Parts: sequence; C-alpha cells; structure tokens
Amino acid sequence: MRLSVLGATGSIGKSTLDLVGRHPDRFEIVALTAQTQTAELADAAVRHRAKLAVIGDEGELAALRSALSGTGIRAAAGADGLVEAASEPADCVMAAIVGAAGLRPTFAAARQGCRIALANKECLVSAGNVFTSLVAESGAELLPVDSEHSAAFQALAGADPKAIEKIVLTASGGPFRTWSHEQLRDATPAQALKHPNWSMGAKITIDSATMMNKGLELIEAYHLFPVEVDALDCVVHPQSIVHCLVSYRDGSVIAQLAPPDMRTPIAVALAWPGRMEAPTEKLDLARLGSLTFEAPDEDRFPALRVAKGALKRGATAPAVLNAANEVGVEAFLAGKLAFPGIATLVEASIEGAEKRGIIEPAACLDDILAVDAAARRLAREYLAAY
Repeated sequence: MRLSVLGATGSIGKSTLDLVGRHPDRFEIVALTAQTQTAELADAAVRHRAKLAVIGDEGELAALRSALSGTGIRAAAGADGLVEAASEPADCVMAAIVGAAGLRPTFAAARQGCRIALANKECLVSAGNVFTSLVAESGAELLPVDSEHSAAFQALAGADPKAIEKIVLTASGGPFRTWSHEQLRDATPAQALKHPNWSMGAKITIDSATMMNKGLELIEAYHLFPVEVDALDCVVHPQSIVHCLVSYRDGSVIAQLAPPDMRTPIAVALAWPGRMEAPTEKLDLARLGSLTFEAPDEDRFPALRVAKGALKRGATAPAVLNAANEVGVEAFLAGKLAFPGIATLVEASIEGAEKRGIIEPAACLDDILAVDAAARRLAREYLAAY
C-alpha cells in the first residue's frame, strides 16, 4: 500500500508510523508532513524512505532541506506544500493534521479518490456536507480513525440502515468526571491535560475534559453513518474499553471492545477489510472485573449540550462551534480563560454568529473557511471582553 501521513509527528501520525515500521513489507511511504517539528519529520522521512517531506512552517524549509541533504527525499513547505503532499498519488492518506489547517490538505487527498483514513475532525464537523459530497463524487473511500467511529464502523459492517435504532458513542468522562462546579472553576491546564486513559495531543485532551470532544464526535457520526440526529447518543464509560454500541430494531446491541490504544483503529483503517497485527494489550475481561456506564452530566459539562444544539441547528453552526472552541481551548491553555469559560465562549459565539448572519448553508470549502475565519474573529471579540 502506498501511504501518505499528514501530521506525521502528532500522536496519530506517530502511532501510524509505528505500525508501518512493524509491517515494512506492506507499506510504501509516499509523503510525510509536520507543522514545526523539522528534525523529527526529517528523521521519520529517512527512516521510512519517504518520497516527499513537507513542513508547514515555511521558515523551516531551509532546515528541512539541510536535514534531508543527500537522501533524495524532496522537501517542500507551507500551505501549498501540504496540499502537494496530500495530492501525491497514494492508495491511502492518513489525514491527521489537527484543526482547520487540515481542511485543504484532506480535501486535496479526497479529490484523488483514494482511501482516506480520517483523523481530522474538522472535515466532518466544519465541512460535513461539503466534504462527504466530494468523497462521493471522487469515489474516495472514507474510513474513520477516531476510536468511537471506528467501533461504530465495525459494528455496522453490512447492516441494513433501516435496521439501525441507535448509535451510542462512549466517553471516558475525562480527568474531571467527578469534579464539582466549584472545582471546575479552578481547574488548571496541567490538571486538564492529565487524561486518565488516553495519550493524546493537547487540543483533544482539553476537549475530552470539557466533553466537547464527544459533541464533536456526534457531529462526525451524523455525517459518517446513515442515521438521523435523534438516533445518536453518548454514555460515559470510565474504563474506555467499550468504544461504541449499536442498537438494532430487533433488540440486539453490538458493541466493539478494545484497550484504549489508537493503534487499533488505525490498524483497522489501514487494513480493512482485512486485519493486521497491532502491538496492543490484549483484553482480559476477568482481570478487568467490571465495566461501568453512566449518563453524561450536561450541567457540569455544558459543551456537550452546546455541540448537540449546533448539530440540530445545522448549516454552518458546527463550523462556528469548532472555530470558537479552538479559540477557547487556546485561551485556556494560555491561562487567559477559566475552564468553564470555554463552553461559555463557544455558546456566545454561536449566538453572535446567528445574529450576524454568519450561519448559512455552505456550498464549497471556501465558504467553510470564510465562516471559520469570521467565527474566530467573533470568538476573540468576546474573549477580549471577558
């Protein structure tokens, strides 16, 4: 398989290359990208014999070229370079660039009609209808990499859409699952970044702490699977062993279980419809003893409620949600916003965008990017007033 990895130095990219390194005969690396980790990108490109390495920060191009001197690996940089990497002929593109920066490259990958292993949330959250239309037109194959969506994909394999009653994604509850309102008001970035089960990047770890991540995943699931909004739900499952449950109209519930290791859903996306070996811990249910479930508390974690509202509102409301959330998370990590303020900022931004006519149907990626930029400006206006 010819494989390109967009976001090769992030947590998903590293896990992908770990699997590639364990199965060198199965993969030929076409292109690798990173945003600022020049030395790490060059090392990975050499180690996996990539054809092209692209650094998002144009100021790092000279350093990348120097690091790759004599290897025969092409080097490029900037937004255009990322699109070039995504457009290189490949059988599969791992789309793992975090944030809105991943939109153009992932759209470029979809245009070539290959398999897209999708780890970039924004393509479905911000640009769901536009992106899925492009995937259908190009004949690309879309396979989700999020553990919950991968679990749903596996549990739904071959199912008649009319037989599906509900898709329930699980949430760990994050590091603050049992915290009170008072404790949440004083939560620090260091505390929020200590996820109890998963090793992830800073942005998604904070989203897990607010439970915004689960709201974003419900929006993704709406675009990935043939169900209506009311057929999507989530449940808190602190052990992170069950990743999704699919209920069918005959009373059956099919669940997918796996240890909390992203190499499992990545392996599914790379090898489907086959399976490949992954070096993950094997489940021992007797040792685990019990698995517990509880309803999410949308009073203490209002981000989930806000995300559900954006999904029901439709049009570009989810794009506004995503952009404002990125601004809020960035401000929280910088010590400029209290933890509960993230959800408050996002909700205010959606209400403000509605009043200003920003929330409208989108016809193309440029429409989405314009809404994203407007929503960020609006969120920063509200942030400055706090």
